[in-house]
Amino acid sequence: MRLLLVMDTAFITNIQGYSIHDGPGIRTVVFFKGCPLSCRWCANPEAISGKPQTGFLERLCKGCGKCSEACPNGAINISEKSHRIDYSKCEACGTCVDNCAYGALVKYGDPMTVDQVWDAVRRDKMLYDASGGGVTVSGGEPLLHAQFVKELFRYCREDKIGTCVETCGFVPPESFMEVIPFTDMFLFDIKHMDSDIHKKYTGSDNEKILKNAALLIEQGADVVFRQPLIPGVNDSASNVEATALFLKKLGDRALRFELMPFHRMGTDKYRALNKEYLLGDLEIMDNETLEKIKKAYIDRGINCTISR
Repeated sequence: MRLLLVMDTAFITNIQGYSIHDGPGIRTVVFFKGCPLSCRWCANPEAISGKPQTGFLERLCKGCGKCSEACPNGAINISEKSHRIDYSKCEACGTCVDNCAYGALVKYGDPMTVDQVWDAVRRDKMLYDASGGGVTVSGGEPLLHAQFVKELFRYCREDKIGTCVETCGFVPPESFMEVIPFTDMFLFDIKHMDSDIHKKYTGSDNEKILKNAALLIEQGADVVFRQPLIPGVNDSASNVEATALFLKKLGDRALRFELMPFHRMGTDKYRALNKEYLLGDLEIMDNETLEKIKKAYIDRGINCTISR
């Protein structure tokens, strides 16, 4: 039995078991809080800020007022119907969450040590072994916590559990170098090849991301590149051409590419945080268009698949 000693902490929003979309096999996904980008289509808005937050789910609220009575900072006003949390006063202490019997309040982000996360993810080792799965770190951006990930993956390696990093790529190259020796696979997002458009929709340019993509390939890492496919943003023929050209220049080991079609499954979390979802009215791409874009990548020598 391992003696658990590592005490570094990170804010974790969720540890999700039985995942089949975040790397090979059956996996447990650890969602870290904090992201250097602010993508307009982000499905995990609760993971953008690096600090804990409280969300309000109006549809579950019964108006009992116990949350307001319990809040030590007077941050909840039950006379407000659509959103009751004054974020200028809320410290995300979780007291209101603990006093809500209906689940209408949720805390996004709990401090956890490496050992606490390890204790949670190791329990499904039999599933990992049977399916070729393992542990995936996601977010947010997990490599904002590269030392934490390194220590967690060191534990995984010792127990022969597969490891995978989902990343936006917008972190210092040193963060990748920290975790490469302990990571079996990287799922790396290439959102747009035009730096100005990338900045418009994510808040930052893509220079660091593209350099890190090349770094991973140079270091011999196993990488699957991915693209959240957003209608009217990065589905143009010119962006397909530029993306395919970039990947081909990286070499034969950079040709695996997965399209992730836009969806609106994060809408309720935007409401819970009283945030505007800027792409809430965007149409979902139809399957015929998806297949055409997939074929366009394949015709350019890219081993392209669609995440379903």
